[in-house]
Amino acid sequence: MTDLRTRPLPLTALLALTTAAFVTVLTEALPAGVLPGMSAGLGVGESAAGQAVTIYALGTALTAIPLSAATAAWRRKRLLLAGVAGFAVANTVTALSSDYVLTMAARFVAGVAAGVVWALLAGYARRLAPAHLQGKAIAIVMTGIPLALSLGIPAGTFLGGLLGWRSAFAVMSAIAVVLLAWITAAVPDQPGQTGARVPVLRTLSVPGVLPVLAVTLVFVLAHTVLYTYVAAFLGHAGMGGAVDVVLLVFGVASMAGIWAVGAVIDRALRTLMVLATILVAVAAALLAVFAGSPALVYLAVALWGLGWGGVPTLLQTAAGNVGGEAADNAQAMLVTLWNAAMAAGGVAGGVLLDAAGPAAFPWALLLLLLPVLAVVLGARRHGFPARS
Repeated sequence: MTDLRTRPLPLTALLALTTAAFVTVLTEALPAGVLPGMSAGLGVGESAAGQAVTIYALGTALTAIPLSAATAAWRRKRLLLAGVAGFAVANTVTALSSDYVLTMAARFVAGVAAGVVWALLAGYARRLAPAHLQGKAIAIVMTGIPLALSLGIPAGTFLGGLLGWRSAFAVMSAIAVVLLAWITAAVPDQPGQTGARVPVLRTLSVPGVLPVLAVTLVFVLAHTVLYTYVAAFLGHAGMGGAVDVVLLVFGVASMAGIWAVGAVIDRALRTLMVLATILVAVAAALLAVFAGSPALVYLAVALWGLGWGGVPTLLQTAAGNVGGEAADNAQAMLVTLWNAAMAAGGVAGGVLLDAAGPAAFPWALLLLLLPVLAVVLGARRHGFPARS
C-alpha cells in the first residue's frame, strides 16, 4: 500500500485548479484594463462601464453561500465544470454584446460562476493532496491570483489595445473551453457532502471560524482601499508615470510571497499570518511617511506584495482547518466576505479620497491592520493556532 506521506502532489490536477483561479480573477478585473474601449463599444460613460466589476463582485457575494448550500451534495468535478462553463458562456456573451444591460447580465452570471469556483478551489486542493501537503496544494492553486494580476491584466490590456476589447473577452472564453477539457481529463473527481449538512449560521459557532472571517473582512478591506486607488496615491507621490512599474514590482513580490508561504504553510500558518500582517503594516508606514522618496516607495510596494501575496492562501487554509465538517460553509462565507470587502474598499477609498486626499490611504491601511494583528495574535487556540 502506498504511504500517503510519500505520495507526491498531483501537479497536473492542481495546475488545472490554478488556471481556474487565474480565469476567475482575470474575468473579474479585465474590464479595468479595457475600460475606454468597452465604454465606447457599449455607448456608455466609463463610470457606467466600470460597473462591470461591481456587478461581478455582487454576483459572487450574493450567491456564494446559497449556491454552496444548494450544491453541497454535487460531485465536486461536476460543480467545477459547471462554474468554468459559466465563465465560457458569460465571456462569450460579453465579447459579442453591444447592449449594456445584456453585458451587465453576463457579468453577473460570471460573478455567480466565480462564487461557485472560489468556494470549491481550496477544499478541492486539500482533498487532492496528502494531509501534510494540503497547505502547499492550496498555495499552488492560489498562485493563479497574482499571475492574473501581474501578467494576465497587462496581457489582456495589450490585446484589447491591439485587436479591440472584445478580442480580450473572446480569448478568455477560449481559455475557459480549454480548461474544461483539461479538468475533464486530469482532475480526479471528489464526492460532495454526504449525510446531514451543518446549517450555515451554525458554522459561526465553530471555534475559530469568526476570527478567520473577521481577519478576512478587515484585511481585504484595508488592502483594497489602497490598491484600488494606487494610481491616485502615486500621482500624489510624484510617481504618476510609474504606475505600471510599481504594479509589476507588486506582482513579482506577490509571487515571491506565495512561494514562501507554500514552502512552510503546513507547519507555520500562524507565524506566516503574523508576518504577513506586519510586512503590509510596515509597507503602509513607509508609504505614509516617505512618499516623497521613490526608492522607499518601491521598497514599500515590494514589502506590501511580499506580505499580501500569501494572504489568500493563508486565509483559505485557516478556514478549511477550523471548519471541520462545516469547512464548505466556512469557505463560502470567506468568499462572500472577501467580495463584500472588495466592494466596500472601493467605496470607502473613494470617500476617503474626496475627504482627505490620497495621502490618507496608507494611514487608513495601517490603522485597519492594527485590529487584524490583534485578532490573529489573540486566536492562538482556534483560528490561527500555534500548532497545525
